[in-house]
Amino acid sequence: MTALAVRIALVAGEASGDLLASQLIQALRAKLPNAVFFGVGGPKMLGMGFDAWYPLETLAVRGYAEVLGRFREIAAIRRQLSRRLLADPPDVFIGVDAPDFNLSLEKTLRKRGISTIHYVSPSIWAWRGGRIHKIGAAASRVLALFPFEPALYERHGIPVSYVGHPLADMLPLADGRDDARALLGLSPQEPVFALLPGSRQGELKYMADAFIETARRIHQAIPDAVFLAPMATRETRLLFEAALHRCEVPELPIRLLFGHAHQAMMVADVVLVASGTATLEAALLKRPMVMVYKMSPVSYWLMQRIGGYLPYYSLPNILCGRFVVPEFIQDDATPENIAQAVLNLYADKAVCERLRAVFREMHLKLRQNAAEKAAAAVLGQLSSTVSASVAVNA
Repeated sequence: MTALAVRIALVAGEASGDLLASQLIQALRAKLPNAVFFGVGGPKMLGMGFDAWYPLETLAVRGYAEVLGRFREIAAIRRQLSRRLLADPPDVFIGVDAPDFNLSLEKTLRKRGISTIHYVSPSIWAWRGGRIHKIGAAASRVLALFPFEPALYERHGIPVSYVGHPLADMLPLADGRDDARALLGLSPQEPVFALLPGSRQGELKYMADAFIETARRIHQAIPDAVFLAPMATRETRLLFEAALHRCEVPELPIRLLFGHAHQAMMVADVVLVASGTATLEAALLKRPMVMVYKMSPVSYWLMQRIGGYLPYYSLPNILCGRFVVPEFIQDDATPENIAQAVLNLYADKAVCERLRAVFREMHLKLRQNAAEKAAAAVLGQLSSTVSASVAVNA
């Protein structure tokens, strides 16, 4: 492992995976300066010297109907990756989240003797718990982000390491609202609301109009309100701009930002956010929030048929084990319902203060120096692979 450059393959399928993988690559480079990293990744991974065989966007799909629409394309990419990795095996393969894509690939590679790591436990504690058997067959080791996850794997004899959540390491424990407002030219007294309708084009398709109509109602109730809407990509910005034109809201004081989601959330009195990692980001920034999620009717029907184990969708509620964040899903996600929840939260300073205390406690539990712990687990896996190879050759 030391004489030759270690070859590490990674596949990340969305923006959050790109962030996790880039931090892991940085931590591994400190230990293995000659290591080579390649596979599927995004701009943050590329910035760390990653060789992207395919761009991350090829896998960035959410929703059953949307995945079915691109099934052939995604399946072809997985076959091509599998052939290429089997022809020239890496020392270890790391699937970063994207379980529907990565677990099948990991299983194929592991059957051929390639060590595999799955970084980010699939949400088996929320739904489709039977996937744990597929995970056990696919992954030599799982890297878990949440403290309650290792016990689930240990009960099934699956090697697992709790590494904490990288966002908890990145984001400050202190509430930096006023300083962040000064940087954006906002006064401490201005009513500010952050709108985060998702990072994927499919999410904007179903949620942009609802977020804009909600903002219209908030503005009617609070005429001096300011709205910040950070967009993850040029494509999502264009979709949101089209929705603004469609909704005919020239009077709405909304500032579109390219990126800067953390800053937009940090300065907000209340965050309106789509389900996903962004809900955890808002909690770690100690911001009161309302969570919304809408998808295609077919995807929602399929999700209901499969069913879940928990009564909540947002990560803060799941981590707390109770409803601390209002949630509006599918048909309940009307502008009237959402706006009323946002206005109620904005007006109740005592509730907002209690939420900040809850979110601070959550932050402390998740702050574990995740990238370093994940890198240590990868190095341990590499060492055990080398030891096993030596034993076989002996």
